[in-house]
Amino acid sequence: KTADFGYDGKGQVKITENSNFVDIWENFKASEGILESWVNYQSECSVIVARNHHGQVITYPVIENFHRNHILDFSIYPANIPEKIQKQAKELATELAIQLDLIGIIAVELFFTAEGHLLVNEIAPRPHNSGHLTIENCRTSQFEQHIRAVTGLPLGDTNMHGCAVMMNLLGDLWHSGEPDWKTLLLPGNSSLHLYGKESPKPGRKMGHVTFMGSSIDPLLQQGVKCRNLLTKS
Repeated sequence: KTADFGYDGKGQVKITENSNFVDIWENFKASEGILESWVNYQSECSVIVARNHHGQVITYPVIENFHRNHILDFSIYPANIPEKIQKQAKELATELAIQLDLIGIIAVELFFTAEGHLLVNEIAPRPHNSGHLTIENCRTSQFEQHIRAVTGLPLGDTNMHGCAVMMNLLGDLWHSGEPDWKTLLLPGNSSLHLYGKESPKPGRKMGHVTFMGSSIDPLLQQGVKCRNLLTKS
């Protein structure tokens, strides 16, 4: 991995036993890199933590994340991860925020390994893509929470209202022009956010949609169905 600007899988090369190390380094386009072992994980999750000037710390519930082509595809709440592991994840994220003397919001991404351990994969000191579902599904969104934290206000309630699935909308959907967003909005349980970026590009995050309900599986099925319809349109 590159040491800088490595988001959404950019700057990463997977090395196998058949790889040509010389070719990889010559085409790496960076003066230094980070070599990591492959992690055999069963799920990936994130914990968003807020801390203010008074030392008050609060975490959001654990969010489970699913990627496609190294780009976050879906984020869901509640996470399908054992409660014991979720508790450990929140404790670990809280300790990181305290040790870093955080003021504001930080997202801690973690692997839940096949062996049953937690490994910190990435930290992002800002509102995070996986936390977008807090806009509709939480009394205090991650964005409001960040403002509360940096201005020294009391931190807000982080309890979730119900089940939620956030799906990223990539530039690939603009293959025939602006998509017909009625596909996403007709069911009535969704909220659409478009970021106002001028040029859609394949793999570029152009917006997201959040589906809310009482059960995760139907929401995931709804998201996949809506994306398939948008892709074909």
